[in-house]
Amino acid sequence: MSRRIEELDWRATELGEISLRRRREPVLDVDVFEVRLGEDFLMSSLFTVAEEELARLALAALPGDELDVLVGGLGLGYTARAVLADPRVRSLDVVEALPDVIGWQQRGLLPLSEALTADPRCRLVEGDFFALVAAGAAFGPAAPQRFSAIVVDIDHTPDHLLHSSSAGFYTVTGLGRVADRLHPRGVFALWSDAPPDQGFSAVLASAFPTTSAHVVPFANHLTGGTSTNTVYLGRLD
Repeated sequence: MSRRIEELDWRATELGEISLRRRREPVLDVDVFEVRLGEDFLMSSLFTVAEEELARLALAALPGDELDVLVGGLGLGYTARAVLADPRVRSLDVVEALPDVIGWQQRGLLPLSEALTADPRCRLVEGDFFALVAAGAAFGPAAPQRFSAIVVDIDHTPDHLLHSSSAGFYTVTGLGRVADRLHPRGVFALWSDAPPDQGFSAVLASAFPTTSAHVVPFANHLTGGTSTNTVYLGRLD
């Protein structure tokens, strides 16, 4: 392994081998934190614009104060930090299936570790987000029953999944269960690595009266160009 790359943690999981590494990006002269699952890159601190915009778009669609927010998927923590940046947020529950990912934050291995673990509004909860939604179960012992916003960044896209067990989430029934966990005028937000998909947009519109798909551009330092992700929003009346 190159001297510019340091593996900070590694473990075999049911989904495959997960690893956290830090490398030096010579062009930008910055440390980059990356997570890999098997041979797939899950996330990188080089590309956080869409993760942060996911939270901002969701919260911008919400009226009022004292907001309770649920995030499905912790990752490197950039979506969670963007949620906490809104002073209207009263509580944030972040549900993460892999205990190692939570442990990285608790052990202070990542750039946002202190910002997340020191904020009393933020609770990191180990659990399978999709299974909890399907079962109508609580998202942790201190989590509210309903939320102002539910924000999800786990699978690559609605049809490119990390595991087939989450497929039911992206159906009218699955999204209906999400809607049931929201307050009136609550917002569901979903990140996707692909352009807007008409099929999924139709499913979303079957579960929520108001929907939209936002293309989020960001600079891609690896290609020298611009890449895009998509943020889907569904809002209750």
